[in-house]
Amino acid sequence: MKEQPTPTLPPSRVTLARGLLHPGHTGRDHRQAAPRPIGGLQVAWARHEDEVRAAQRLRYQVFAGEMGARLQTQVPGHDVDLFDDFCEHLLVRTSDTREVVGTYRVLTPAQALRIGSTYSDTEFDLTRLRSLRERMVETGRACVHPAHRHGGVILALWSALAGFMERNQLDTMVGCASIPLRHGGASGIEGGGDAAASIWNQVRRTHLAPIEYHVRPRLPLPLGQFDGTQAIEPPALIKGYLRLGAEVLGPPAWDPDFNSADLPMMLRIANLPARYRRHFQAT
Repeated sequence: MKEQPTPTLPPSRVTLARGLLHPGHTGRDHRQAAPRPIGGLQVAWARHEDEVRAAQRLRYQVFAGEMGARLQTQVPGHDVDLFDDFCEHLLVRTSDTREVVGTYRVLTPAQALRIGSTYSDTEFDLTRLRSLRERMVETGRACVHPAHRHGGVILALWSALAGFMERNQLDTMVGCASIPLRHGGASGIEGGGDAAASIWNQVRRTHLAPIEYHVRPRLPLPLGQFDGTQAIEPPALIKGYLRLGAEVLGPPAWDPDFNSADLPMMLRIANLPARYRRHFQAT
């Protein structure tokens, strides 16, 4: 069992209890405290390679199995890419079986400098975000096991992430939020293009960021080819981001390998609605 490198910034361990998250440490060394099994879920940062592998297996199940992604991986049955070794991996487990049922990966500013970019840089021209990078984390590869998509898992992930950012004086989160190109039984851009275009037209009217933060997709989804007038609900993760005060930074990129349209999104801690800020600061 290989020990993970010491994180660039100190992680935290928290647990879900009565719908809220509480620290699982005494304040002296929050990296060593074990999470308490409360409320059926535990949240912790991966500390060993086998824990990262568990997250990568869940990612493979969701992205390849459900979304039809064509993953280029050297570890069969796992979603692995070159950014994983530079990221911190946040895990949600069930308290009884210890199964990983939710995961996020987080790339800190220091680690982004080490690798030379973020994953989002590979999909978008982020030039207009350069003034934010010193205090900006990138989140990605968010996924939840299909049997646990009831809101509690993603709330746990967000709460732990918000605490991490606050402790380390990081104020901005960016990432790609995927719209699967599987809709109505059809797969691929022909099947899901209408849905992605319609969702983009919805969110641009209400949640588009100021122009100084707009980014450009490197491989744009060809929006003009699709019917963008359909009344289609955005994926739950995107709706959750928007409730937290996130903004969309521009039109979606097309990711053929992941069979998705990816919206560039940004969340500033200062823009969190008061009720969420109180909740996250209490964790």
